[in-house]
Amino acid sequence: MFRHRTFQGLARVAAWAAPLLLAACASAPPPPAPSALFDDALFRPAEEPLDPASVFALDAGMRDYLERRLLPAARQSGVREALTDQLYIRSKLQLEYESTLTRNAAEAFEARKGNCLSLIIMTGAFAKAMGLQVTYQQVSIDEMYSRAGDMYFLNGHVNLTLGPRGTDILRSYERFGLFTVDFLPPTDLQDQKALPISENTVVAMYMNNRAAEAMVAGQLDDAYWRARQAVAFDPAFLSAYNTLGVIYLRHGDAAAAERALRYVIDRQPDNPRVLANYVEVLHRLGREADAAREQARLATLEPYPPFYFYNRGELAMKQGDLRAARDWFKRELDRSPDYHEFHYALAVADFGLGLVDEARKELAIAMQDATQRSDRELYAVKLDKLKAYRQQTTVPMPSVRMQ
Repeated sequence: MFRHRTFQGLARVAAWAAPLLLAACASAPPPPAPSALFDDALFRPAEEPLDPASVFALDAGMRDYLERRLLPAARQSGVREALTDQLYIRSKLQLEYESTLTRNAAEAFEARKGNCLSLIIMTGAFAKAMGLQVTYQQVSIDEMYSRAGDMYFLNGHVNLTLGPRGTDILRSYERFGLFTVDFLPPTDLQDQKALPISENTVVAMYMNNRAAEAMVAGQLDDAYWRARQAVAFDPAFLSAYNTLGVIYLRHGDAAAAERALRYVIDRQPDNPRVLANYVEVLHRLGREADAAREQARLATLEPYPPFYFYNRGELAMKQGDLRAARDWFKRELDRSPDYHEFHYALAVADFGLGLVDEARKELAIAMQDATQRSDRELYAVKLDKLKAYRQQTTVPMPSVRMQ
């Protein structure tokens, strides 16, 4: 029997056009990555080194919360009930979902916010400190993408299950069951497969996220070392190699990028995210015939890549064709109904066409779906202005006098 404690949110666990390919827990560790894939001499030391040991480490604030709140509550309501209630009931710790940065356990606790991966890491850290059995899982969900500038991200999803403490194992299993801590509504998880992953994979995912975030910030040296750590912690986590390849590409090292991406393609030959990066590398290397061949294969695998309809809509907007733009944005929303940027684009097109009520509805959805506070605040301001505009332009109905 599974008991679900469910909390809204979504983890971002991939780099630019990177696939979420996680390895299951295995009885033997995977072989290390070939050293030829790394070229440390190309990069300066990291300006902000990340210590993998800090990912799940409890700091003084977390230990104090454990002693003052979690353990006393556990004596009253049970360990797992206390952990989930004290962490995720809004009146207690008052955590906020926020996707700007992937935080380690202590950072997420101090900030009282984090993305799904950050909050799963923090929950796992507390759970282990309380003696619970923790299993991390990759959950298969429909592909969802986001972007930052010209970088596109594939968003994956992770959760964890809390088993009984070792001292509770001999008690009734039906009484204790399993708790699944998740950041998606239960309806979104129906019929979804969950694949157990090791803690090393979770650390690799954390490092891979931080590498992608460093790339967005233009910090390629930090990005390289973080991607390298991701590979070291789980050599079977192929997303990290893809991230490494993109870092090389953005650093101007196309030959090194080709080696890293080729390593993934040899194992996932039909992965469109990696193949798209590989085509770009082949262009950089001047291998146009190879690039054309791989591009043709990519077009067969994925005729309409992520953001394809959205980009067509943006082009139509620039050309002044708002009706066409609206149609393109709606097509993109048909396959990605929860991405805030698509709803905002549709709101802009609606407003331009005089569909003020429709624009207000889409803007409200964009604000609800945004995963960064800055976006939510921006949409809130625009929504207030749109409401004020609607009130100013509403023509009152004429009064009717009956004789």
